[in-house]
Amino acid sequence: MSQAPSGAPAPTEAGSLRLIILSIGLLLFLAALDQSIVSTALPTIVASLGGVEHLSWVVTAYILSSTIVAPIYGKLGDLYGRRNTIFVSVGIFILGSIMCGVANSMTFLIVSRAIQGLGGGGLFVLALSVVGDAVPPRERGKIQGVFAAVFSTSSILGPLAGGWLTEQANWHWIFLINVPLGLLALVGFAASFKPKGVRVNHKIDWWGAIALTVGLGALTLLTSLGGRSFGWTSATGVGLAVLTVVGLIAFVQIERRAAEPILPMTLFGLNVFWVTSILGFVVGASLFGAITFLPLYLQIAEGSTPTGSGLQLIPLTLGIVSASTVAGIYMSKTGKYKILPIMGTGLLTLGMLSLTQLNSETGMVLFSAQLVLVGLGMGCIFPVLTTAVQNAVPRQSLGTATAAGILLRQSGGALGVAAFGALFSERLISGLGSSAAELGGGAQLGPQMIAQLSPEMKVIVAESVINAIHPIYWIAAAMGLVAFAFSFWLEEVPLASRAIPKGE
Repeated sequence: MSQAPSGAPAPTEAGSLRLIILSIGLLLFLAALDQSIVSTALPTIVASLGGVEHLSWVVTAYILSSTIVAPIYGKLGDLYGRRNTIFVSVGIFILGSIMCGVANSMTFLIVSRAIQGLGGGGLFVLALSVVGDAVPPRERGKIQGVFAAVFSTSSILGPLAGGWLTEQANWHWIFLINVPLGLLALVGFAASFKPKGVRVNHKIDWWGAIALTVGLGALTLLTSLGGRSFGWTSATGVGLAVLTVVGLIAFVQIERRAAEPILPMTLFGLNVFWVTSILGFVVGASLFGAITFLPLYLQIAEGSTPTGSGLQLIPLTLGIVSASTVAGIYMSKTGKYKILPIMGTGLLTLGMLSLTQLNSETGMVLFSAQLVLVGLGMGCIFPVLTTAVQNAVPRQSLGTATAAGILLRQSGGALGVAAFGALFSERLISGLGSSAAELGGGAQLGPQMIAQLSPEMKVIVAESVINAIHPIYWIAAAMGLVAFAFSFWLEEVPLASRAIPKGE
């Protein structure tokens, strides 16, 4: 029986477990919230700090740094203990939040967002890994269902919270609010999650970390800025593409030889790991695609306010929460999960197909039903992705496997939004035709501008937006169908009823 890493938990009482889940849920909420809370505050931030040419970096800096460090945190948690690593992650996240809150220039804000992302990237990985330590596999489904609801809710509440705080206080508070909430969660976690104090020898795969940073960094920059800040076929675009390929190939070669790799290539030999990775990538692209582009439909084509469009997305959250809760209970009682992604990808595909029929006459009842259908599909998939992997991989790889799943899900979201965004912009400008120049090429479209247009122009804009959105959901439906086919290949490894299996 090998030694557990430092930070592996001692047997957890029910009261402590509840406090652990509450604390981790709050940390996960904060990390997910900061991916979307900035969106509605960006115009106000630019008005305050200037630097509109660097505006996209306020978002990109966080995504870039958090994506890069996710697998590294997973490995550090396995080696040094997740309790200690969470303290470091939350500390960096809070420091970055304070720096963002006091920023007085665009450059300082961008640097602060990158630091905040260095902490936030660890929260996703470590939060789900702690559940793997403290909760038996058969019970993890319910907890992962709760976390799936937390993630989806925070993704939708982010723009609402950002707008409300900006209007009621000022934009600095969208960052400063993290400080008391983060400290509260950290105190609760420290009081409830106790280490065993067992130490192991460590060897960090620094060359692998460097190669991964180069590859993922170049890929994130390419997908975030390509087609907007520079052309896809420009020297910058081609250079980043080459750097992505070289970095990721080097990473794979290094990981095959590393004594303690950040991402063991042997994980891809596990059916459960690679199938759930495909499912996670598709769900990530679908979720972020829906959240990113449906508000555009609601605000520009339907005339909703930013706050109103956020409220109209609540049925999506309700669908995710309902299905993930039921899925968690099902896994807990039966120890099985294979049927869930089959049902989930099927419902997700039907939901995306229904969204291809959106038009200016779509009523809110029908629209809400479509969102519920999409949410139910996602809710059936979310709890399975992490629970099945944590149940199938060796105990010493739990953190790295969890990190890899999150990495692929977030990569799916980032790549999906980037590709969908390029497609949307191209079709929108094409649909506007000669009116595009008058509307600033569509780049300035928003509720305030729409309100100033003539009735005739409003119709043109609404139809252009609707036509630009349709292909996004056709593609998402096709991806859902591919995931539906792969879900039948998923092996069902009965969920164990012990938190730490014997013999490991």
